[in-house]
Amino acid sequence: MGPHPAVAAIRLAVRRVLHDVLTEFHRHGGPGGLDRPAEEAGRPTPAAASRYAEAGSAGTPRTALPERPAAPLVLVACSGGADSMALASALAFEARKLDVRAGGITVDHNLQPGSGLRAAEVVTRLAAMDLDPVEAVAVHVGREGGPEAAARDARYAALDAAAERHGAAAVLLGHTRDDQAETVLLGLARGSGIRSLSGMAAASGPAGRYRRPFLQLDRQTARKACLVQSIPVWDDPHNIDPAYTRSRLRHEGLPALEKALGKGVVEALARTAQLSRDDADALDTWAAEAELAVRDETGGLECAKLYVLPPAVRRRVLRRAVIEAGAPAGSLFARHLEEVDRLITGWRGQRAINLPGRVEARRQGGRLVIRQS
Repeated sequence: MGPHPAVAAIRLAVRRVLHDVLTEFHRHGGPGGLDRPAEEAGRPTPAAASRYAEAGSAGTPRTALPERPAAPLVLVACSGGADSMALASALAFEARKLDVRAGGITVDHNLQPGSGLRAAEVVTRLAAMDLDPVEAVAVHVGREGGPEAAARDARYAALDAAAERHGAAAVLLGHTRDDQAETVLLGLARGSGIRSLSGMAAASGPAGRYRRPFLQLDRQTARKACLVQSIPVWDDPHNIDPAYTRSRLRHEGLPALEKALGKGVVEALARTAQLSRDDADALDTWAAEAELAVRDETGGLECAKLYVLPPAVRRRVLRRAVIEAGAPAGSLFARHLEEVDRLITGWRGQRAINLPGRVEARRQGGRLVIRQS
């Protein structure tokens, strides 16, 4: 008799991601293989291969070829909740069947009494699954961008540092289809563009470090997988705290939408995310090509050439230029780009536009000048 359907579903999702990680790992010759010389990446260069052959033919002990790179390390980011514990269990099971090392990281945000003890409990549970390395990382959560954004920034900074420290090929995150639907709705509420509506990518971060195997699975599947495997889970009280926007959306907004529109809202929003991502990727590619055509020989942006671009493409070009000048991407909103865009489409001699990161944009002599003040 096979595993419970929920367990089978989470394992299959993780297995697919691990196969992708293995393929990329061996294609690039191990950690850092994209940037290292072939000999360092575990493949002898033609010159090195010749040296090995010459050493053998001269009667001297043949120099051993560099060993193949070790198996890739895949970490799971685990809070102790049902989604991430289900993910950890599936990673532990599948890694044993593949040439993959599996470890776990839990981040202690220090936002609740006893958070350190809970982080230690998560470490114990991950270690009991034979994950190695396993560690808890404590972080300080600031205030910039609000409590949810600040906690997210601190968490990803800690995960990035852990991945670098351990040489991890990937970090698995337990975001589900329900999380994706919530992300799309939050983007709609903010009046964000199509990139925001595309939700979370299956792979993101530096070199696709972060992988989200559960984006096609619902939250209930992950919880059921924990239940049938007798895996203890921790329910974060912040997830039901109405002080947090995502919590209100989860417990009030989405149920109200399903009551008004019927079942299937979550699945529809997840499909919207994927369709929006495809469109956004295409527009980003178009903008990258267009940016080369709208710059003069000195690299300046020509307003006349920007003007004739479709608005969606032009604003992408402007966003790239503003970020390149030093504006933090997370602090740059649609209203900022609209003001910069008016320097192109509604020029009336207006003054420079002040942007996040002490960046300013001004129109000068038919050129758009974007720089830090």
